[in-house]
Amino acid sequence: MTTTISNLTNTLPFHIRKFKFPSPSSSSSSSPYRFPLSTLSCSLPESQPEPTTTTSIPKTPNPNTSTSYFPKRGQTLELLCESLAFKGKGLCKVTDTGFVVMCDRALPGERFIGRITRKKGNYAEATKVETLTPPFHVVDAPCVYVPHCGGCKTQNLAYLAQVNAKEEQVRDLVIHVGRFSQKELELHGIMKPIVPCDIQFHYRNKMEFSFGPYKWLPKESLHERNVDAGSENYSLGLHVPGFFDKIINVEKCLLQTDPANKVLAAIQECWRDPQLGFSPYNVHSHKGFLKHLMLRSGRDVMTGLPEVMVNFVTSSYKPDLLKVLVDKVSAFPEVVSIMNNVNTSVGNTSVGEEEYTLHGKSSITETLRGLTFQISANSFFQTNTHQAEVLYKLIEECAGIRGDGSEVVLDLFCGTGTIGLTLARSVKHVYGYEVVPQAIADARLNAKINGIQNATFIEGDLNKIDANFGKNFPKPDIVISDPNRPGMHMKLIKFLLNLRAPRIVYVSCNPATCARDLDYLCHGVAELNIEGCYKLISLQPVDMFPHTPHIECVCLLELC
Repeated sequence: MTTTISNLTNTLPFHIRKFKFPSPSSSSSSSPYRFPLSTLSCSLPESQPEPTTTTSIPKTPNPNTSTSYFPKRGQTLELLCESLAFKGKGLCKVTDTGFVVMCDRALPGERFIGRITRKKGNYAEATKVETLTPPFHVVDAPCVYVPHCGGCKTQNLAYLAQVNAKEEQVRDLVIHVGRFSQKELELHGIMKPIVPCDIQFHYRNKMEFSFGPYKWLPKESLHERNVDAGSENYSLGLHVPGFFDKIINVEKCLLQTDPANKVLAAIQECWRDPQLGFSPYNVHSHKGFLKHLMLRSGRDVMTGLPEVMVNFVTSSYKPDLLKVLVDKVSAFPEVVSIMNNVNTSVGNTSVGEEEYTLHGKSSITETLRGLTFQISANSFFQTNTHQAEVLYKLIEECAGIRGDGSEVVLDLFCGTGTIGLTLARSVKHVYGYEVVPQAIADARLNAKINGIQNATFIEGDLNKIDANFGKNFPKPDIVISDPNRPGMHMKLIKFLLNLRAPRIVYVSCNPATCARDLDYLCHGVAELNIEGCYKLISLQPVDMFPHTPHIECVCLLELC
Protein backbone atom coordinates (compact mmCIF):
# COMPACT_ATOMS: atom_id res chain seq x y z
CA MET A 1 0.00 0.00 0.00
CA THR A 2 2.92 2.34 0.64
CA THR A 3 3.98 2.13 -2.99
CA THR A 4 0.46 2.95 -4.14
CA ILE A 5 0.31 6.07 -1.99
CA SER A 6 3.75 7.15 -3.15
CA ASN A 7 2.80 6.80 -6.81
CA LEU A 8 -0.48 8.56 -6.21
CA THR A 9 1.18 11.67 -4.82
CA ASN A 10 2.75 12.30 -8.22
CA THR A 11 -0.68 13.17 -9.59
CA LEU A 12 -1.40 15.75 -6.90
CA PRO A 13 -1.05 19.55 -6.99
CA PHE A 14 2.22 21.00 -5.64
CA HIS A 15 0.83 22.09 -2.28
CA ILE A 16 -0.26 18.52 -1.42
CA ARG A 17 2.43 16.61 -3.36
CA LYS A 18 5.18 18.25 -1.31
CA PHE A 19 4.19 16.30 1.81
CA LYS A 20 6.14 13.24 2.94
CA PHE A 21 3.53 10.77 4.08
CA PRO A 22 4.21 8.67 7.16
CA SER A 23 4.90 4.99 6.83
CA PRO A 24 2.14 2.63 7.97
CA SER A 25 4.02 1.98 11.20
CA SER A 26 3.61 5.63 12.24
CA SER A 27 -0.11 5.18 12.85
CA SER A 28 -1.78 3.01 15.40
CA SER A 29 -4.65 2.49 13.01
CA SER A 30 -4.96 -0.91 11.35
CA SER A 31 -5.48 0.85 8.01
CA PRO A 32 -3.49 4.11 8.05
CA TYR A 33 -4.29 5.07 4.46
CA ARG A 34 -8.04 5.30 4.58
CA PHE A 35 -8.56 7.38 1.46
CA PRO A 36 -6.90 8.01 -1.90
CA LEU A 37 -5.33 11.43 -1.54
CA SER A 38 -6.45 12.70 -4.94
CA THR A 39 -10.03 12.70 -3.64
CA LEU A 40 -9.19 15.56 -1.27
CA SER A 41 -10.53 18.98 -2.19
CA CYS A 42 -7.27 20.66 -1.24
CA SER A 43 -6.51 22.83 -4.24
CA LEU A 44 -5.98 26.55 -3.73
CA PRO A 45 -7.93 29.07 -5.83
CA GLU A 46 -7.28 29.03 -9.56
CA SER A 47 -4.99 32.06 -9.39
CA GLN A 48 -2.18 29.78 -8.22
CA PRO A 49 -0.77 27.68 -11.12
CA GLU A 50 -0.18 23.98 -10.67
CA PRO A 51 2.29 21.85 -12.68
CA THR A 52 0.87 19.13 -14.89
CA THR A 53 2.09 15.58 -14.28
CA THR A 54 1.19 12.15 -15.61
CA THR A 55 1.20 8.71 -14.07
CA SER A 56 2.17 5.66 -16.09
CA ILE A 57 0.10 2.49 -15.74
CA PRO A 58 1.91 -0.85 -16.05
CA LYS A 59 1.23 -2.50 -19.40
CA THR A 60 0.88 -6.00 -17.97
CA PRO A 61 -1.46 -6.07 -14.94
CA ASN A 62 -0.58 -8.55 -12.24
CA PRO A 63 -3.61 -9.45 -10.10
CA ASN A 64 -1.39 -10.58 -7.23
CA THR A 65 -0.15 -7.08 -6.32
CA SER A 66 -2.19 -3.93 -5.67
CA THR A 67 0.54 -1.69 -7.09
CA SER A 68 0.29 -3.07 -10.64
CA TYR A 69 -3.20 -4.53 -10.81
CA PHE A 70 -5.68 -2.22 -12.51
CA PRO A 71 -9.24 -3.26 -13.39
CA LYS A 72 -10.76 -2.20 -16.69
CA ARG A 73 -13.72 0.12 -17.08
CA GLY A 74 -16.95 -1.88 -17.18
CA GLN A 75 -15.40 -4.83 -15.34
CA THR A 76 -17.36 -6.29 -12.42
CA LEU A 77 -15.46 -7.24 -9.28
CA GLU A 78 -16.09 -8.49 -5.79
CA LEU A 79 -15.29 -5.64 -3.39
CA LEU A 80 -15.12 -5.20 0.36
CA CYS A 81 -15.78 -1.77 1.91
CA GLU A 82 -13.32 -1.11 4.72
CA SER A 83 -14.24 2.42 5.79
CA LEU A 84 -15.89 5.67 4.78
CA ALA A 85 -13.50 8.06 3.09
CA PHE A 86 -13.66 11.83 3.15
CA LYS A 87 -16.75 13.04 1.24
CA GLY A 88 -18.63 9.89 2.27
CA LYS A 89 -17.64 7.39 -0.40
CA GLY A 90 -16.79 3.85 0.63
CA LEU A 91 -13.11 2.94 0.52
CA CYS A 92 -13.14 -0.58 -0.88
CA LYS A 93 -10.58 -3.23 -1.73
CA VAL A 94 -10.63 -5.72 -4.59
CA THR A 95 -10.78 -9.19 -3.06
CA ASP A 96 -7.37 -10.95 -2.99
CA THR A 97 -5.48 -7.94 -4.42
CA GLY A 98 -5.94 -5.03 -2.03
CA PHE A 99 -6.42 -2.62 -4.94
CA VAL A 100 -8.34 0.51 -3.83
CA VAL A 101 -11.73 1.28 -5.36
CA MET A 102 -13.98 4.14 -4.26
CA CYS A 103 -17.70 3.40 -4.36
CA ASP A 104 -20.61 5.72 -3.60
CA ARG A 105 -23.14 4.34 -1.07
CA ALA A 106 -20.90 1.46 -0.01
CA LEU A 107 -20.74 1.10 3.77
CA PRO A 108 -18.09 -0.41 6.08
CA GLY A 109 -18.21 -4.21 6.22
CA GLU A 110 -20.27 -4.51 3.06
CA ARG A 111 -19.13 -7.14 0.54
CA PHE A 112 -20.61 -6.52 -2.88
CA ILE A 113 -20.28 -6.74 -6.64
CA GLY A 114 -19.19 -3.43 -8.14
CA ARG A 115 -18.81 -2.25 -11.73
CA ILE A 116 -15.75 -0.11 -12.52
CA THR A 117 -16.85 3.24 -13.96
CA ARG A 118 -13.57 5.11 -14.29
CA LYS A 119 -9.88 5.10 -13.58
CA LYS A 120 -8.38 7.93 -11.60
CA GLY A 121 -4.68 8.09 -10.74
CA ASN A 122 -3.76 4.85 -8.96
CA TYR A 123 -7.26 3.89 -7.92
CA ALA A 124 -10.64 3.34 -9.57
CA GLU A 125 -14.27 4.27 -8.96
CA ALA A 126 -17.20 1.90 -9.11
CA THR A 127 -20.96 1.67 -8.78
CA LYS A 128 -22.61 -0.96 -6.62
CA VAL A 129 -24.40 -3.72 -8.53
CA GLU A 130 -25.35 -6.25 -5.87
CA THR A 131 -24.76 -6.61 -2.13
CA LEU A 132 -23.37 -10.01 -1.12
CA THR A 133 -22.93 -9.39 2.62
CA PRO A 134 -24.68 -6.50 4.41
CA PRO A 135 -22.58 -3.76 6.04
CA PHE A 136 -21.86 -3.39 9.73
CA HIS A 137 -24.19 -1.20 11.82
CA VAL A 138 -26.84 -1.08 9.09
CA VAL A 139 -30.26 0.36 10.00
CA ASP A 140 -33.50 0.97 8.13
CA ALA A 141 -33.47 4.43 6.58
CA PRO A 142 -36.76 6.26 7.30
CA CYS A 143 -36.60 8.28 4.06
CA VAL A 144 -37.88 6.63 0.87
CA TYR A 145 -35.51 8.70 -1.32
CA VAL A 146 -32.27 7.50 0.28
CA PRO A 147 -31.34 4.97 -2.46
CA HIS A 148 -31.17 7.73 -5.08
CA CYS A 149 -31.08 11.17 -3.44
CA GLY A 150 -27.71 12.75 -2.69
CA GLY A 151 -28.95 14.72 0.33
CA CYS A 152 -28.27 12.19 3.11
CA LYS A 153 -26.55 9.10 1.78
CA THR A 154 -25.73 7.47 5.13
CA GLN A 155 -29.19 7.34 6.71
CA ASN A 156 -28.95 3.54 6.65
CA LEU A 157 -25.78 3.62 8.78
CA ALA A 158 -26.25 3.79 12.56
CA TYR A 159 -25.61 7.35 13.74
CA LEU A 160 -22.83 6.38 16.17
CA ALA A 161 -20.99 4.70 13.29
CA GLN A 162 -21.47 7.85 11.18
CA VAL A 163 -19.81 10.15 13.69
CA ASN A 164 -17.02 7.67 14.43
CA ALA A 165 -16.24 7.54 10.70
CA LYS A 166 -16.19 11.35 10.48
CA GLU A 167 -13.84 11.62 13.45
CA GLU A 168 -11.49 9.08 11.84
CA GLN A 169 -11.56 11.00 8.55
CA VAL A 170 -10.51 14.21 10.30
CA ARG A 171 -7.72 12.40 12.14
CA ASP A 172 -6.38 10.85 8.92
CA LEU A 173 -6.43 14.19 7.10
CA VAL A 174 -4.63 16.01 9.90
CA ILE A 175 -1.94 13.30 9.95
CA HIS A 176 -1.42 12.78 6.22
CA VAL A 177 -2.12 16.30 4.91
CA GLY A 178 -1.47 18.43 8.01
CA ARG A 179 1.72 16.50 8.91
CA PHE A 180 0.82 16.16 12.59
CA SER A 181 1.83 12.78 14.01
CA GLN A 182 -0.60 10.40 15.67
CA LYS A 183 1.56 10.51 18.80
CA GLU A 184 1.48 14.31 18.83
CA LEU A 185 -2.31 14.39 18.54
CA GLU A 186 -2.79 11.84 21.33
CA LEU A 187 0.03 12.78 23.73
CA HIS A 188 -0.98 16.44 23.93
CA GLY A 189 -4.71 15.79 23.66
CA ILE A 190 -4.97 17.96 20.55
CA MET A 191 -7.55 15.86 18.75
CA LYS A 192 -10.85 15.97 20.62
CA PRO A 193 -13.71 13.45 20.27
CA ILE A 194 -16.30 14.56 17.74
CA VAL A 195 -19.36 16.38 19.09
CA PRO A 196 -22.48 14.58 17.80
CA CYS A 197 -25.74 16.31 16.96
CA ASP A 198 -28.61 15.67 19.37
CA ILE A 199 -31.21 16.30 16.63
CA GLN A 200 -30.67 14.02 13.65
CA PHE A 201 -33.77 14.85 11.58
CA HIS A 202 -35.68 18.07 10.81
CA TYR A 203 -32.59 20.09 11.72
CA ARG A 204 -32.16 22.16 8.55
CA ASN A 205 -33.56 25.69 8.57
CA LYS A 206 -33.07 26.08 4.82
CA MET A 207 -33.85 23.79 1.87
CA GLU A 208 -33.78 24.54 -1.83
CA PHE A 209 -35.79 22.49 -4.31
CA SER A 210 -35.70 22.71 -8.11
CA PHE A 211 -38.49 22.59 -10.68
CA GLY A 212 -38.03 20.44 -13.79
CA PRO A 213 -40.00 19.32 -16.85
CA TYR A 214 -39.54 15.60 -16.12
CA LYS A 215 -39.62 13.41 -13.05
CA TRP A 216 -36.46 11.35 -12.77
CA LEU A 217 -37.20 7.71 -12.00
CA PRO A 218 -34.83 4.79 -11.37
CA LYS A 219 -34.78 2.14 -14.09
CA GLU A 220 -36.98 -0.23 -12.13
CA SER A 221 -39.70 2.44 -11.88
CA LEU A 222 -39.73 3.80 -15.44
CA HIS A 223 -43.00 2.02 -16.13
CA GLU A 224 -44.68 4.44 -13.69
CA ARG A 225 -44.09 7.40 -16.02
CA ASN A 226 -47.08 8.37 -18.11
CA VAL A 227 -45.61 9.64 -21.37
CA ASP A 228 -48.91 11.31 -22.29
CA ALA A 229 -49.50 13.00 -18.95
CA GLY A 230 -47.68 16.27 -19.76
CA SER A 231 -47.65 18.33 -16.60
CA GLU A 232 -48.14 15.20 -14.49
CA ASN A 233 -44.51 14.37 -15.24
CA TYR A 234 -43.26 17.73 -13.96
CA SER A 235 -40.93 17.47 -10.97
CA LEU A 236 -40.18 19.52 -7.88
CA GLY A 237 -37.42 18.17 -5.70
CA LEU A 238 -33.70 17.53 -5.42
CA HIS A 239 -31.06 16.86 -8.03
CA VAL A 240 -29.86 13.35 -8.74
CA PRO A 241 -26.22 13.24 -7.58
CA GLY A 242 -23.90 14.22 -10.42
CA PHE A 243 -26.64 15.59 -12.71
CA PHE A 244 -27.68 19.22 -13.12
CA ASP A 245 -30.72 18.34 -15.26
CA LYS A 246 -32.25 15.34 -13.45
CA ILE A 247 -34.58 15.95 -10.51
CA ILE A 248 -36.11 13.47 -8.06
CA ASN A 249 -39.62 14.54 -7.17
CA VAL A 250 -39.76 14.98 -3.37
CA GLU A 251 -43.03 15.10 -1.47
CA LYS A 252 -41.44 15.34 1.98
CA CYS A 253 -37.87 15.91 3.19
CA LEU A 254 -36.93 14.59 6.62
CA LEU A 255 -34.14 17.13 6.98
CA GLN A 256 -36.32 20.24 6.99
CA THR A 257 -38.83 21.39 9.60
CA ASP A 258 -42.43 20.18 9.78
CA PRO A 259 -43.92 23.60 8.88
CA ALA A 260 -41.68 23.72 5.79
CA ASN A 261 -42.83 20.25 4.79
CA LYS A 262 -46.46 21.39 5.04
CA VAL A 263 -45.71 24.20 2.60
CA LEU A 264 -43.91 21.82 0.23
CA ALA A 265 -46.86 19.41 0.27
CA ALA A 266 -49.33 22.22 -0.43
CA ILE A 267 -47.36 23.40 -3.46
CA GLN A 268 -46.90 19.85 -4.74
CA GLU A 269 -50.65 19.38 -4.49
CA CYS A 270 -51.56 22.04 -7.03
CA TRP A 271 -48.72 23.47 -9.12
CA ARG A 272 -48.99 20.85 -11.88
CA ASP A 273 -52.62 21.75 -12.64
CA PRO A 274 -52.46 22.70 -16.35
CA GLN A 275 -55.20 25.31 -15.83
CA LEU A 276 -52.84 27.34 -13.65
CA GLY A 277 -50.40 27.79 -16.52
CA PHE A 278 -47.15 27.01 -14.70
CA SER A 279 -44.16 25.81 -16.68
CA PRO A 280 -41.01 24.46 -14.99
CA TYR A 281 -37.70 25.78 -16.23
CA ASN A 282 -35.88 23.56 -18.72
CA VAL A 283 -32.10 23.86 -18.29
CA HIS A 284 -31.52 22.68 -21.87
CA SER A 285 -33.97 24.87 -23.79
CA HIS A 286 -33.78 27.69 -21.20
CA LYS A 287 -37.54 28.05 -21.34
CA GLY A 288 -40.01 27.91 -18.48
CA PHE A 289 -41.11 30.06 -15.54
CA LEU A 290 -40.57 28.24 -12.21
CA LYS A 291 -36.89 27.63 -11.35
CA HIS A 292 -36.50 26.97 -7.62
CA LEU A 293 -38.44 26.84 -4.38
CA MET A 294 -36.50 27.89 -1.29
CA LEU A 295 -37.94 27.33 2.17
CA ARG A 296 -36.36 28.96 5.23
CA SER A 297 -37.41 28.46 8.85
CA GLY A 298 -36.91 30.70 11.86
CA ARG A 299 -38.61 31.73 15.09
CA ASP A 300 -40.57 34.75 16.24
CA VAL A 301 -38.36 36.43 18.84
CA MET A 302 -41.27 37.44 21.07
CA THR A 303 -43.43 34.29 20.95
CA GLY A 304 -40.93 31.61 20.00
CA LEU A 305 -43.37 30.33 17.37
CA PRO A 306 -42.00 29.07 14.04
CA GLU A 307 -41.68 31.39 11.05
CA VAL A 308 -41.38 30.22 7.46
CA MET A 309 -40.18 32.14 4.42
CA VAL A 310 -41.22 30.89 0.98
CA ASN A 311 -39.04 32.10 -1.89
CA PHE A 312 -40.11 31.42 -5.48
CA VAL A 313 -37.22 31.79 -7.91
CA THR A 314 -38.58 32.49 -11.40
CA SER A 315 -37.21 33.42 -14.82
CA SER A 316 -39.39 36.55 -15.03
CA TYR A 317 -41.62 38.74 -12.87
CA LYS A 318 -45.25 37.60 -13.12
CA PRO A 319 -46.92 38.21 -9.74
CA ASP A 320 -50.42 37.58 -11.13
CA LEU A 321 -49.36 34.11 -12.25
CA LEU A 322 -47.90 33.32 -8.81
CA LYS A 323 -50.97 34.61 -6.96
CA VAL A 324 -52.67 31.22 -6.69
CA LEU A 325 -49.60 29.71 -5.01
CA VAL A 326 -49.18 32.77 -2.79
CA ASP A 327 -52.81 32.52 -1.65
CA LYS A 328 -52.45 28.81 -0.92
CA VAL A 329 -49.28 28.92 1.19
CA SER A 330 -50.09 32.21 2.94
CA ALA A 331 -52.99 30.39 4.58
CA PHE A 332 -50.48 28.67 6.86
CA PRO A 333 -49.99 30.85 9.98
CA GLU A 334 -46.27 29.97 10.06
CA VAL A 335 -45.72 31.54 6.62
CA VAL A 336 -44.88 35.17 7.38
CA SER A 337 -42.86 35.95 4.25
CA ILE A 338 -43.30 35.08 0.58
CA MET A 339 -40.58 36.35 -1.73
CA ASN A 340 -39.95 36.25 -5.46
CA ASN A 341 -36.37 36.29 -6.72
CA VAL A 342 -36.28 36.91 -10.46
CA ASN A 343 -33.28 35.29 -12.14
CA THR A 344 -33.17 35.82 -15.91
CA SER A 345 -29.77 34.17 -16.42
CA VAL A 346 -29.33 30.61 -17.68
CA GLY A 347 -27.32 29.69 -14.58
CA ASN A 348 -28.63 27.43 -11.84
CA THR A 349 -28.41 29.97 -9.03
CA SER A 350 -31.34 30.84 -6.79
CA VAL A 351 -30.12 34.41 -6.23
CA GLY A 352 -32.10 36.80 -8.41
CA GLU A 353 -31.19 40.08 -10.04
CA GLU A 354 -34.42 41.46 -8.60
CA GLU A 355 -36.33 40.60 -5.46
CA TYR A 356 -39.99 41.26 -4.64
CA THR A 357 -42.07 40.77 -1.49
CA LEU A 358 -45.34 39.04 -2.41
CA HIS A 359 -46.71 38.54 1.11
CA GLY A 360 -45.82 39.60 4.64
CA LYS A 361 -42.33 40.84 5.49
CA SER A 362 -39.04 40.57 3.60
CA SER A 363 -37.20 38.61 6.30
CA ILE A 364 -37.66 36.19 9.17
CA THR A 365 -35.86 36.11 12.52
CA GLU A 366 -33.83 33.62 14.52
CA THR A 367 -32.02 33.76 17.85
CA LEU A 368 -28.50 32.50 18.38
CA ARG A 369 -26.37 32.82 21.52
CA GLY A 370 -28.84 35.34 22.93
CA LEU A 371 -28.80 37.58 19.83
CA THR A 372 -31.49 38.25 17.26
CA PHE A 373 -30.71 37.84 13.57
CA GLN A 374 -32.72 38.97 10.57
CA ILE A 375 -32.61 36.40 7.77
CA SER A 376 -33.39 37.59 4.26
CA ALA A 377 -33.97 35.33 1.26
CA ASN A 378 -30.34 35.31 0.14
CA SER A 379 -28.45 35.95 3.36
CA PHE A 380 -26.15 33.34 4.88
CA PHE A 381 -27.12 31.81 8.20
CA GLN A 382 -25.93 28.59 9.82
CA THR A 383 -28.21 25.90 8.37
CA ASN A 384 -28.52 23.92 11.61
CA THR A 385 -29.57 26.44 14.27
CA HIS A 386 -29.52 23.96 17.15
CA GLN A 387 -25.99 22.75 16.42
CA ALA A 388 -24.82 26.29 15.63
CA GLU A 389 -25.42 27.07 19.30
CA VAL A 390 -22.99 24.25 20.16
CA LEU A 391 -20.49 25.34 17.50
CA TYR A 392 -20.44 28.99 18.55
CA LYS A 393 -20.03 28.06 22.21
CA LEU A 394 -16.95 26.02 21.23
CA ILE A 395 -15.61 28.97 19.22
CA GLU A 396 -16.09 31.30 22.18
CA GLU A 397 -14.31 28.85 24.50
CA CYS A 398 -11.41 28.46 22.04
CA ALA A 399 -11.06 32.22 21.70
CA GLY A 400 -10.25 32.41 25.42
CA ILE A 401 -11.59 35.95 25.76
CA ARG A 402 -10.57 37.61 29.00
CA GLY A 403 -13.87 39.46 29.31
CA ASP A 404 -12.38 42.78 30.39
CA GLY A 405 -13.27 44.53 27.12
CA SER A 406 -9.65 45.09 26.13
CA GLU A 407 -9.22 42.70 23.20
CA VAL A 408 -9.59 43.27 19.45
CA VAL A 409 -11.06 40.51 17.27
CA LEU A 410 -10.49 40.18 13.52
CA ASP A 411 -13.36 38.16 12.02
CA LEU A 412 -12.35 36.86 8.58
CA PHE A 413 -15.05 35.51 6.23
CA CYS A 414 -17.57 36.96 8.68
CA GLY A 415 -20.70 36.35 6.58
CA THR A 416 -23.64 38.05 8.26
CA GLY A 417 -21.57 38.66 11.39
CA THR A 418 -22.96 35.86 13.54
CA ILE A 419 -19.65 34.77 15.11
CA GLY A 420 -18.20 38.25 15.59
CA LEU A 421 -21.41 39.63 17.08
CA THR A 422 -21.63 36.81 19.63
CA LEU A 423 -18.12 37.78 20.80
CA ALA A 424 -18.57 41.55 20.65
CA ARG A 425 -20.14 41.81 24.09
CA SER A 426 -16.89 40.75 25.76
CA VAL A 427 -14.26 42.52 23.64
CA LYS A 428 -13.13 46.02 22.75
CA HIS A 429 -13.94 45.84 19.03
CA VAL A 430 -14.71 43.38 16.24
CA TYR A 431 -13.58 43.96 12.65
CA GLY A 432 -15.33 41.70 10.14
CA TYR A 433 -14.43 41.11 6.48
CA GLU A 434 -16.61 39.47 3.83
CA VAL A 435 -16.72 39.59 0.01
CA VAL A 436 -20.54 39.34 -0.37
CA PRO A 437 -22.16 42.82 -0.28
CA GLN A 438 -25.54 41.54 0.95
CA ALA A 439 -23.87 39.65 3.80
CA ILE A 440 -22.10 42.82 4.95
CA ALA A 441 -25.38 44.74 4.80
CA ASP A 442 -27.03 42.01 6.90
CA ALA A 443 -24.13 42.04 9.39
CA ARG A 444 -24.47 45.78 9.90
CA LEU A 445 -28.23 45.42 10.32
CA ASN A 446 -27.79 42.59 12.83
CA ALA A 447 -25.37 44.73 14.85
CA LYS A 448 -27.94 47.56 14.90
CA ILE A 449 -30.81 45.25 15.89
CA ASN A 450 -28.82 43.96 18.86
CA GLY A 451 -27.52 47.38 19.90
CA ILE A 452 -23.90 46.42 19.25
CA GLN A 453 -21.77 49.46 18.45
CA ASN A 454 -18.27 47.99 18.74
CA ALA A 455 -18.40 45.98 15.49
CA THR A 456 -17.24 47.21 12.09
CA PHE A 457 -18.01 45.18 8.96
CA ILE A 458 -16.05 45.78 5.77
CA GLU A 459 -16.65 44.44 2.27
CA GLY A 460 -13.50 42.94 0.77
CA ASP A 461 -12.17 39.90 -1.08
CA LEU A 462 -9.78 38.05 1.23
CA ASN A 463 -8.37 36.13 -1.74
CA LYS A 464 -7.12 39.39 -3.26
CA ILE A 465 -5.57 41.25 -0.34
CA ASP A 466 -2.54 43.48 -0.96
CA ALA A 467 0.17 45.15 1.12
CA ASN A 468 -2.32 47.72 2.44
CA PHE A 469 -4.55 45.10 4.08
CA GLY A 470 -4.39 45.45 7.83
CA LYS A 471 -3.67 49.16 7.92
CA ASN A 472 -7.26 50.16 8.70
CA PHE A 473 -7.59 48.15 11.91
CA PRO A 474 -5.34 47.69 14.98
CA LYS A 475 -3.40 44.49 15.52
CA PRO A 476 -5.90 41.91 16.78
CA ASP A 477 -5.52 39.79 19.87
CA ILE A 478 -7.70 37.07 18.34
CA VAL A 479 -8.29 36.11 14.71
CA ILE A 480 -11.40 34.14 13.77
CA SER A 481 -11.20 32.59 10.29
CA ASP A 482 -14.22 30.76 8.87
CA PRO A 483 -13.46 30.29 5.15
CA ASN A 484 -15.60 28.45 2.63
CA ARG A 485 -14.64 25.04 1.27
CA PRO A 486 -11.48 26.06 -0.67
CA GLY A 487 -9.91 27.28 2.58
CA MET A 488 -7.56 30.26 2.84
CA HIS A 489 -5.58 31.72 -0.05
CA MET A 490 -1.79 31.73 0.28
CA LYS A 491 -1.88 35.55 0.37
CA LEU A 492 -3.99 35.40 3.52
CA ILE A 493 -1.77 32.69 5.02
CA LYS A 494 1.27 34.94 4.54
CA PHE A 495 -0.60 37.91 6.04
CA LEU A 496 -1.51 35.93 9.17
CA LEU A 497 2.05 34.64 9.59
CA ASN A 498 3.35 38.23 9.38
CA LEU A 499 0.55 39.56 11.61
CA ARG A 500 1.46 37.12 14.41
CA ALA A 501 -1.76 37.50 16.39
CA PRO A 502 -1.54 35.63 19.73
CA ARG A 503 -4.46 33.29 18.91
CA ILE A 504 -6.22 32.06 15.77
CA VAL A 505 -9.50 30.18 15.88
CA TYR A 506 -9.88 28.40 12.55
CA VAL A 507 -13.44 27.24 11.82
CA SER A 508 -13.68 24.91 8.84
CA CYS A 509 -16.41 23.17 6.85
CA ASN A 510 -13.79 21.20 4.87
CA PRO A 511 -11.31 19.18 6.96
CA ALA A 512 -9.06 18.58 3.91
CA THR A 513 -8.31 22.25 3.26
CA CYS A 514 -8.33 22.84 7.01
CA ALA A 515 -5.52 20.29 7.46
CA ARG A 516 -3.58 21.92 4.62
CA ASP A 517 -3.91 25.41 6.13
CA LEU A 518 -2.97 24.16 9.61
CA ASP A 519 0.18 22.70 8.08
CA TYR A 520 1.06 26.04 6.47
CA LEU A 521 0.44 28.01 9.65
CA CYS A 522 2.30 25.60 11.94
CA HIS A 523 4.99 24.05 9.72
CA GLY A 524 5.37 26.62 6.96
CA VAL A 525 6.07 25.99 3.27
CA ALA A 526 9.76 25.26 2.73
CA GLU A 527 9.51 25.49 -1.08
CA LEU A 528 8.26 29.08 -0.77
CA ASN A 529 10.62 30.00 2.09
CA ILE A 530 7.67 30.49 4.42
CA GLU A 531 8.13 29.61 8.08
CA GLY A 532 5.25 28.62 10.31
CA CYS A 533 4.92 30.27 13.69
CA TYR A 534 1.85 28.68 15.30
CA LYS A 535 1.23 25.66 17.47
CA LEU A 536 -1.96 23.60 17.16
CA ILE A 537 -3.51 23.47 20.63
CA SER A 538 -6.82 21.75 19.94
CA LEU A 539 -8.89 20.40 17.08
CA GLN A 540 -12.58 19.75 17.70
CA PRO A 541 -14.70 18.02 15.02
CA VAL A 542 -18.41 18.84 15.15
CA ASP A 543 -21.18 17.00 13.32
CA MET A 544 -23.38 19.76 11.96
CA PHE A 545 -25.22 17.67 9.36
CA PRO A 546 -26.17 14.10 10.34
CA HIS A 547 -26.52 11.54 7.52
CA THR A 548 -24.29 13.63 5.22
CA PRO A 549 -20.49 13.55 4.68
CA HIS A 550 -20.06 17.16 5.86
CA ILE A 551 -17.87 17.84 8.91
CA GLU A 552 -17.16 21.07 10.79
CA CYS A 553 -13.96 21.62 12.78
CA VAL A 554 -12.95 24.23 15.35
CA CYS A 555 -9.18 24.60 15.72
CA LEU A 556 -7.21 26.69 18.19
CA LEU A 557 -3.71 27.87 17.28
CA GLU A 558 -1.39 29.85 19.53
CA LEU A 559 1.66 31.84 18.55
CA CYS A 560 4.90 29.95 19.29
